Amino acid sequence: MMQLGLIGIGAGAAAALLFASVTSGSWLSIILFYLAPLPIMIAGIGWSHWAALTAALTAALALGLVFGTVFFFAFLAGAGIPAWWLGYLAMLARPAAAGANGGSPAALEWYPPGRLVVWAAVLAALIVLVAIPNFGTDAESFRAGLHQALARMLRVETGAPAGAPLTVPGVSNAERLIDFLVMAIPPAAAVLATITNTFNLWLSARIVKFSGLLKRPWPQLPAMTFPPLAAAALAIAMGLSFLGGLIGIVAGVLSASLLMAFGVLGFAVLHAITQGINSRGFLLGGVYAGVIVFGWPVLALCLLGLIEIAFNLRARVARKRGPPAVT
Repeated sequence: MMQLGLIGIGAGAAAALLFASVTSGSWLSIILFYLAPLPIMIAGIGWSHWAALTAALTAALALGLVFGTVFFFAFLAGAGIPAWWLGYLAMLARPAAAGANGGSPAALEWYPPGRLVVWAAVLAALIVLVAIPNFGTDAESFRAGLHQALARMLRVETGAPAGAPLTVPGVSNAERLIDFLVMAIPPAAAVLATITNTFNLWLSARIVKFSGLLKRPWPQLPAMTFPPLAAAALAIAMGLSFLGGLIGIVAGVLSASLLMAFGVLGFAVLHAITQGINSRGFLLGGVYAGVIVFGWPVLALCLLGLIEIAFNLRARVARKRGPPAVT
């Protein structure tokens, strides 16, 4: 228990330093800021969820003592608790059903990777939703508060005086830009949080596997599946996002995070259906490069993930391809 406590304190110190780096204002600090959950996930996956919980609380307390209560709650809600929960779920297992995993009585059924991705999306939406009351408790006050915050930020960036009309280089109407950002930032923040949650979870598991501490077998990621309720939740959230008021904002955030999760499923489907193709490396490399450089191609992967849920595309392609040739 003492070892877990020391590991948790060390991981918490690392997480706090990564999170606090954002106060420096440098571009590199943004990357370090989004990697703040990584030490907590490593502690949870490599040792125990108790070590991860210790790390989350240690980091939050350290940040709170140095920077105040805002940093305490921001870290705990935005990084600490989500990282602990994802690490806990990643190492969750139960005895396998009879006949599963070769019938071994000691076989374990580990928490499926597809459900971890869905959880990463749900937690990402919750992170954004927790931040909404900081700007307002209803749709109008939220938009007004976010509008004022963006205007202040842009004034600082452009050096405009407090009372002067706001102008942004290269933009003919700065107010239109701010209005667009007010609409776009909540769902965009949910998408970014989903990506960072999923990436940190994958990277932490790879680090633990490389160190030889990973207790669960590495999952077959191209074969991941989503629970059926994920598609239903996305459909309901997208329908509610067309409503006005705070409900529409909340539903839009959840829709964006779940849609990004289906983009991850689309990547898994693409990896599965391209097996055996001679130009597979070139095709996958082009898709990844297109998503990283342009961003919008991920919508095609989201659609591919939704098609998989509706038509079981991987199974159809596998049946058409047939069994591998015997040599």
